[in-house]
Amino acid sequence: MAKTAYMTDDIFLSHDTGWGHPECAERIKAINSAIEKAPYYKKLTLLQPFIPDLEIIETIHSKNYILRVKREINSGTPHLDSMDTAVCIKSYEVALRAVGGSIALCDEIMNGDAIHGFGTLRPPGHHAEYDYAAGFCIFNNIAIAAKYLQNKYSIKKIAIIDWDVHHGNGTQHSFEKDDTVLYISLHQFPHYPGTGSKLETGKSKGKGFTLNFPMAAGSGDREYLDIFNMEIIPALISFKPEVILISAGFDAHKSDPLSSIKLSTETYGTFTKMLIDVADTFSEGRIIGLLEGGYNLNILGECVNEVISAFVNH
Repeated sequence: MAKTAYMTDDIFLSHDTGWGHPECAERIKAINSAIEKAPYYKKLTLLQPFIPDLEIIETIHSKNYILRVKREINSGTPHLDSMDTAVCIKSYEVALRAVGGSIALCDEIMNGDAIHGFGTLRPPGHHAEYDYAAGFCIFNNIAIAAKYLQNKYSIKKIAIIDWDVHHGNGTQHSFEKDDTVLYISLHQFPHYPGTGSKLETGKSKGKGFTLNFPMAAGSGDREYLDIFNMEIIPALISFKPEVILISAGFDAHKSDPLSSIKLSTETYGTFTKMLIDVADTFSEGRIIGLLEGGYNLNILGECVNEVISAFVNH
């Protein structure tokens, strides 16, 4: 059995987005409830988040943006940059710790103490841009993790697979000129945030290292697995990543209230097993998943369980 690290903490419950907001603390409770009941739970290496050095966040976000987030949240503002990104007085600390938890997973995997890792954290990150918050996201956890792996561990090739139902505009923009990060996104299109057309393939020396697969409303397991088999897996094999990161959103599930994609719970396990096969060949098995979206509390824990079960039972 592969050793799997799991990072979460009650601090992530403190980011209060207000009544009726889909990105709520109950998401963390639902996932952790499912994972703690799983037969593998005692075998997981449990990690805790920490507050990272701001220089780590500055690899993706401007210093002025980080200071503005702190200042506005401390002033009591209910939102950052749009009504989507609801915040409370604790949100700055929680967002910092979401980054720190992501970094803790990177260290655990790169030090060889685990092969796979998953972070049940919030706020999510893949919409956050260089200098503004967007779509429930404050800091771009997965983009910062990728930069950290490059800077601290001299990783030359990182693949980011984003299967959240919304396109990860912030992550794409972070690496669109970079040929050392292969960013792959499957997402409902047209849909929020409006980016992610097939024509967006990167810029400058990063041309060809952004792969977008816009999926029509109503697409389900078959359509997604066709893309994985015919497009994504061959692209990964060609790229030969040293580490695979997953922007693990579960809002493409057929029961999710924020999308019209029809994935089954089990398909998330299938996706993960396919990526494990690639990681075993090229990446010394190293895969890290970070929670993005997923808003049906009744199935969210089951979906994350699919991913972690694939990790643990490999």
